[in-house]
Amino acid sequence: MSSTVAATTVVDHVERMIFGGAFEPGDTLPSESELALTLNVSRLTVREALRSLQARGLVVISQGRRPVVAHPNALPLRDFFSASIRRDARGLLELLEVRLAIEVHATQLAAVHATHTELDALAMALDQMRRSVNDEDAFNDGDVRFHAAVAAASGNRMLGFLVEGMDEPLHHSRLSSIKGYRRRNQSLDDLVEQHLDIYERIVARDGVGAAASMRKHLVETRNDLRAAFAELTRPDGVA
Repeated sequence: MSSTVAATTVVDHVERMIFGGAFEPGDTLPSESELALTLNVSRLTVREALRSLQARGLVVISQGRRPVVAHPNALPLRDFFSASIRRDARGLLELLEVRLAIEVHATQLAAVHATHTELDALAMALDQMRRSVNDEDAFNDGDVRFHAAVAAASGNRMLGFLVEGMDEPLHHSRLSSIKGYRRRNQSLDDLVEQHLDIYERIVARDGVGAAASMRKHLVETRNDLRAAFAELTRPDGVA
């Protein structure tokens, strides 16, 4: 058996344990030695297979400990989106189109399903944005937290994972869009107002209005990002 085939055998075996219901997220899997003995492969092969599963967000590996079944997470999506953007910077605008498709619907659902705790999380993120209009990094962090909180409030875990998976890849695009916004407007106060309008409509349980406000905000974000890109690609090279 080749090393590649052997590693695939280990991966398939562990996947069956995880998806077959024998193990739940947080449960400890058999050790490398036990897996190697069961499958008649080397520990090195098992280690390689487990690293592959870890890269896919299925297991967590810690030095000196048995592998653990990972809780569902957005790691595979984050890696995919990040790689796509690194290959082609135009992917940032394409990813923003994905946000429009996902977050508008998530916002409509949030207006229906948001709990008091989730509304508090939205309010805290909004407050951070208000307090950080002179600090672009802190403002961006509050912006990320706000959109993540909207997705979480939707009540749909898959939507939450999709938005979480886009957060890190979109970090630089958010900063770029803020810079593009500043070139057209001196203050970030209007951006705060856009998020406030989304928040107030979610609180009011106005699903249609909340979705419309999110769409308007993301279209503005797209325009700001395009403005930032246009500035960077000017023929005279002046930023």
